Order: sequence, then C-alpha cells, then structure tokens
Amino acid sequence: MAHRILVPFELPGAEPVSTVLVEDIAPMEVVALGHFNLPEQTPPDAGRAQFGDDAQAELDELAAPFREAGSSVTTRLVFGKNRANTIDRVAIEEGCDAELDPAPTEGVERILVPLVDAGNLDRLEDFVGALCEDRTREVTLFHVAEQGAEGDEDPEAVEAMLHEAREKMVADGFDADLVDVSVVVSDNHDDEIIAKAEAYDAVVMGEADPGIADRIFGTLPDRIADRTGDPVIVVRRNV
Repeated sequence: MAHRILVPFELPGAEPVSTVLVEDIAPMEVVALGHFNLPEQTPPDAGRAQFGDDAQAELDELAAPFREAGSSVTTRLVFGKNRANTIDRVAIEEGCDAELDPAPTEGVERILVPLVDAGNLDRLEDFVGALCEDRTREVTLFHVAEQGAEGDEDPEAVEAMLHEAREKMVADGFDADLVDVSVVVSDNHDDEIIAKAEAYDAVVMGEADPGIADRIFGTLPDRIADRTGDPVIVVRRNV
C-alpha cells in the first residue's frame, strides 16, 4: 500500500516544493493542505467567501507539480487561525502517515534519523528510502542519551539499539556503507538534535508527544526546519 503524505502550505504566498522533493515523494499519495491564516476577528466562512477562489487557485498551482510527477493528489483548503491543529486534524481525516515540512533543496546527500526506539523503524525506513538518491552518501541513526531528573539513559544500551536498527536496515536493502549510528550524552535533547541536523540535508523522524516547550517555542520539527532550512519528514504514530 502506498504511503500517504501531508504537504502543508501556508497561504497566501507559499513557496512551491523543490523539484527534487517532488520527485522523491512522487510514488506516494499526496495531500496538499492549504492553510489560510485568518485574522483573529475574521470568521472562517467570511474568509472563504472573500479569499476562497484565489486561495484554491494558488493551492492547485502548488499541487500541480506532484500531479505532473505521477502522484495521486488530494487538495484541502482550510481557513483558520491554528495551523498546528489544522495539520493534525487533516492528517487524521485523510489517513496520512507522514508530514513533509518542505524546504528548498537541490539534493539530499546526508539524512539524519533521530531514533527514540526501533518500534517505528519499518515506516521510517520507507521514508528514508524515498529521500535516498544517487548522490546520498550517509544516513545517520541518532539518539540523545538523556541525563536528568527522570533518570539517566545508558549510552551503551542506546548504542546497541541503534546498531540493531542499522542491521535491520541493511538486511532490508540499505547499503551497509551508507548507514551509521551516533549517540550523544546530554540533558538538552532537542538542542542536540537541532545542532546535529545542521550538518545534514534532510531529517526523517518519528512523531513525538507535544510538551510545554512545543507550545512556547514551536515543535521540534518546526525548529529543525527553521534553524537548518532543510526538509523534515515526520512519520506519524498509530496509522
């Protein structure tokens, strides 16, 4: 069964997805979500009546490259005030198993895969494989062994988990020279991932439970994308 990936656009004035990414995810079913952010005092129905035709035309233009690349494309246009909630709701309604936070790119040489555990590895593998190109030379399975009030993670156990995941990826067809592992011991989980991601061209990661920091600073995938300017694929749980 083909994967179904959500590609959100913030309207109006959204940037198109780069040709490289369009081609990478062409075998997947694409849900192109246009989120038109309304002023607080504007009801959604009024926004749709005022901006609906132009917004739909822009969304159709943004979705066209996916159709031309052979993807099955569904478009959803939402007028609202909460982008994050809209993305979650539409992803559930459309049965998407991942979300692409797009960014301009000319190619993907290095892919970072922050891995909490091996439970979601099968689907993470699929999306890593989608981004792998002839020029891709490194896929790094990465984990921050957290040290803090809730207890310290054992770095050796974490490294063993990553090596087991690497062996599975190699058994599933990834080049052994392509996949490596990396462990950092730290009490700053998110900061370590963001810093590590700056040396890579794309990130594929699992969905995490939202926390207080997400509401204050934004989600980790958004912060990675903002800091690095690289595309991030977030693979959802329980799909």
